[in-house]
Amino acid sequence: MTTAEKPDVIELLVAQHQHIRDLFADVESASGAAKQAKFEELRRFLAVHETAEELITHPRVRMSGANDVVDARLEEETESKKLLAAMDGMDVSETDFDPRLRTLRIAVLAHADAEEREEFPLLREAADDRQLRVMALALQAVEAIAPTHPHPSVGSSMTTNLMAGPLASVVDRTRDAVAAVLRKG
Repeated sequence: MTTAEKPDVIELLVAQHQHIRDLFADVESASGAAKQAKFEELRRFLAVHETAEELITHPRVRMSGANDVVDARLEEETESKKLLAAMDGMDVSETDFDPRLRTLRIAVLAHADAEEREEFPLLREAADDRQLRVMALALQAVEAIAPTHPHPSVGSSMTTNLMAGPLASVVDRTRDAVAAVLRKG
């Protein structure tokens, strides 16, 4: 497959936003251990997805002069990270889990809609097809090594993600591996 046949970064992110919608629906419709597993999948996907956007797409849109749009998205991401961090490690059977999940879903989906409506058109204007396809590859590379848990204290800037992200990723992926072994044992 050539680079021209691969999805561009916007197509990839729109597909990921749909996957996030589907994951929320999966968590909400499941129960017990299946619900816990689906929430862990959602938590991981959101943490990785947001880190990749912060490092790849937001800086490119900011270069086009749309600081207000990017600042608004980063603020939304920080709020979502705080909500997700508060839920990280929660048991889905806890009484406040479902209300928190609904709040998180509303925030995350509003953020995704705002990106698609406000940020992605600016990104499409700022980059040609080849650049958008290369950005998709870069996004996937970042996702392969991004932290798997929310880290709101790190913030949502490119600089802090580049400095703190690698250590957070190693810690998160180690934590995930140990948890998986403990679940099996």
